[in-house]
Amino acid sequence: MKHLAIDEITGKDLKQWGHLPGKQFPELLMRANALHAAGQDLQAIRTELASEIPTPPVHINLHNEGAIEFYENLTPADEDEADNLAKVRETMRAVMRTPTVTSGAIMPDACPAGPVGTIPVGGVVAAHKAIHPGMHSADICCSLMLTDLGDADPKAVLDAAEKVTHFGPGGRKQGQRFTVSLDLLEAMRANPFLNSAKTIRAVQEHMGTQGDGNHFLFVGRSRNTGKTMLVTHHGSRGPGAQLYKAGMAVAEKYRRTHSPKTLKQNAWIPADSEEGQAYWEALQLIRKWTKTNHNSIHQATLEAVGASAGERYWNEHNFVFRRGDTYLHGKGATPAWSDFAADADNAGRTIIPLNMAEPILIVRGSDAPHALGFSPHGAGRNWSRTEHMRRLGTMTADEALIAETKGLDVRFYSGKVDASELPSSYKPAQAVVAQIESYGLAEIEDWIDPYGCIMAGQMPRFIRRPRGTR
Repeated sequence: MKHLAIDEITGKDLKQWGHLPGKQFPELLMRANALHAAGQDLQAIRTELASEIPTPPVHINLHNEGAIEFYENLTPADEDEADNLAKVRETMRAVMRTPTVTSGAIMPDACPAGPVGTIPVGGVVAAHKAIHPGMHSADICCSLMLTDLGDADPKAVLDAAEKVTHFGPGGRKQGQRFTVSLDLLEAMRANPFLNSAKTIRAVQEHMGTQGDGNHFLFVGRSRNTGKTMLVTHHGSRGPGAQLYKAGMAVAEKYRRTHSPKTLKQNAWIPADSEEGQAYWEALQLIRKWTKTNHNSIHQATLEAVGASAGERYWNEHNFVFRRGDTYLHGKGATPAWSDFAADADNAGRTIIPLNMAEPILIVRGSDAPHALGFSPHGAGRNWSRTEHMRRLGTMTADEALIAETKGLDVRFYSGKVDASELPSSYKPAQAVVAQIESYGLAEIEDWIDPYGCIMAGQMPRFIRRPRGTR
């Protein structure tokens, strides 16, 4: 052992013994030198302090200098798709160097979602005893819910929904809010990741809201039954964004300590740690809040239109799912095994939208090993929103909407068409459907043909709400 005789034990000695610098260092040094002054030899001191060396909280794949292989469930059909796939491969290869990662897959709707090394939309990443907040993103539990409204008139449903729902930033004003159960509020207050005043305020204000971007409220008819179907798409809003922020802060602490070369967006929380268990519970509470949020909009709409509800089911993406010690992170990917959650649809059905002019798919998952048990969550994009605007050329957003959604009742909540949400901004629906079938990712059981939908639209700072909305 180095240093057979020294006058004073230093931080350099502690680091050679395996201790990591931190706020505990001064106290460790003081104890080590006190033992040394009392006559203990260095080996005895090293042994006594060894129990305080932080150990990696998960198995670290030190061989991971090269990326672990991942499954591809995407076949490019043209140059745009090929270019998109090349970018997805580049970012996934970087993700697969993360030390906790054991496997991965990409779906037919895959597309980049940030800097290289960020899990792409349509990406699935499996990690051993680790939860990666960056892999579910800030829009935690983005999800879809369907309610069968029987013979209700689609236009009446859409009219009622437009008055009921709320898109855009922020939440509902006092006196216009939907109720949050006291039990759920108390459970959130008891969780260290959710108990901030800002989060609890958002829990109350954002109930009954859908946000912006590609979130929507869709009305259509089932091809199988002819019944009117209501489908909503949104995530956990402000509460989820606050949880993501808190989770990333804790994950960063572990990344700096155990794997500083890992990209910041791929930091993790050890699932077996006290913080990991609290974060997992926080995810389940946010999931419950999000499901309640969908339910509140559906229930208020059917009451406003005077309809009766038939069956109702939902499924999420942008979430983390557990199978044993493996934590499966789906970013824009939907679990395709029947018992992924206690409240999963008994028939194993999930919901896959394509674009506002195409049917929504009702599928039964296949739990395909080459997809880590997942299926796509939608159609994805082959190019950025900015590139799509460029490709429209001289055509205005209003002109493009008319051309691409002929015969449909498409409404933008803000009153202004968002061209980046037009059908032409997404991958061709037929190609995505064909790949779902060719890769055996799911079996299509029904098609919900569109009557119309409500989209957020381009949101100004102060939103013009439709007349009569709450």
